[in-house]
Amino acid sequence: MIQVFKALTDETRLRILKLLEHGELCVCEIVAALDIVQPKVSFHLATLKDAGLVYDRKHGKWSHYRLQESDIFRRFLVISILEKANGEGVLKDKERLEKFRRGKDMGSVCGKG
Repeated sequence: MIQVFKALTDETRLRILKLLEHGELCVCEIVAALDIVQPKVSFHLATLKDAGLVYDRKHGKWSHYRLQESDIFRRFLVISILEKANGEGVLKDKERLEKFRRGKDMGSVCGKG
């Protein structure tokens, strides 16, 4: 449990969870939404994964992440936290994600399609 709570104490990880709230995203989409470098995003995703809050799947060379929903306690905890995370930063993340999606061919960028 300590690992879970530590994972939830970082603003960047909360932003990632908020983005994943609506479904699976490729690492490249998360990088674009947060406007931070890929190694930093990967570090935060690994922390969330180690805490059992997200899981990943590989599609070719691409990694896709989604919220871990099989553990009801963790899922309830994440839902409770994300319910309160609706600040200006979250809105900007969502705007950057949508701009990235509109400007890119997702099939070639993230192994989708």
